[in-house]
Amino acid sequence: MLESTTGTDAVGLPLPGFERACAEVLQLLQARVGLGLWMVTRAVGTDQVVLAARTAPGSGYDVSQGASLSWDGSLCAAMVAGRGPAVAPRVVDVPAYAEAPNRQLLPISAYVAVPLRRDDGAVFGTLCGFDTAPQPDSLHEAEQLMAVLGQLLATVLRLELDLDRQSRRAERAEVEAGVDALTGLANRRTWDIVLAAEEARSRRYGHPASVIVLDLNDLKAVNDTSGHEAGDALLRACAAVLRSTARDNDLVARLGGDEFGVLAVETDPAGATATLDRIRAALRDDGIRAAAGLGTRAGDGTLSAAWREADSAMYADKLAQQRSGRSGPRRQDPVV
Repeated sequence: MLESTTGTDAVGLPLPGFERACAEVLQLLQARVGLGLWMVTRAVGTDQVVLAARTAPGSGYDVSQGASLSWDGSLCAAMVAGRGPAVAPRVVDVPAYAEAPNRQLLPISAYVAVPLRRDDGAVFGTLCGFDTAPQPDSLHEAEQLMAVLGQLLATVLRLELDLDRQSRRAERAEVEAGVDALTGLANRRTWDIVLAAEEARSRRYGHPASVIVLDLNDLKAVNDTSGHEAGDALLRACAAVLRSTARDNDLVARLGGDEFGVLAVETDPAGATATLDRIRAALRDDGIRAAAGLGTRAGDGTLSAAWREADSAMYADKLAQQRSGRSGPRRQDPVV
């Protein structure tokens, strides 16, 4: 957990970013308001990802950065939907809060929260506090302070995300030189660099991200029967399909040999599955046989783990195709 930088020498100095701002806000709220647990969370699909957390000694809570809870089952989702107030000194008095499934996971008897919103009004997440014991009605006095702090966090977040988008574009431009000479896609070194950068973003902001791994079925056979020029044409044809079906923000790379990867940034499992379905359909249309797998970075996981998951799923798909014979017709005449 980050410690505060606030002190006599730090007064008036800008904070270095959203992560530090979260730590300072949570420390201030715990000092001024009390409560056993304070969090900044990100709503990602059906998940509530913890971006920052601060617990009081002996609070009875054990929640840390990266933890993933149910968004649909949370008090925060009910608050955002207008089914409960921003401040509930006694959770049992609010039916939507008292019946929230997340109370089966965390002991919650008092609750305060404000939404963190994007410029368009969409909910990014929440700034929220909890306690295992009911609180006096004076807890309502925290509402104005939390509203101001929530707006400040949302402002810092917006500015940092804007800078982060610029940084991502600069990174992609910088690594454009790191391409695979045959296909024009990013090479393995570029893939590793961008994967590490996106992992840092996912950890900081709770961004979802997914990895797709694809392996050609017929490269060796094409090389053996039609020559390496035809094999090279097959690789280029596959690269063209991936490039045309991936989104502009996604990274498409040749990982080596006949293996390709797609890093789908800020993409949850549903979005990644849709991307994979487009890729598979386009490959079938071009008569290119391949096995593919998908892995998604969970709230407390990593992109490296998602890559391993995608790789395992790809090998399982390849084995299933071999057993069932459902891999489709082989492309006979790759365009050179």
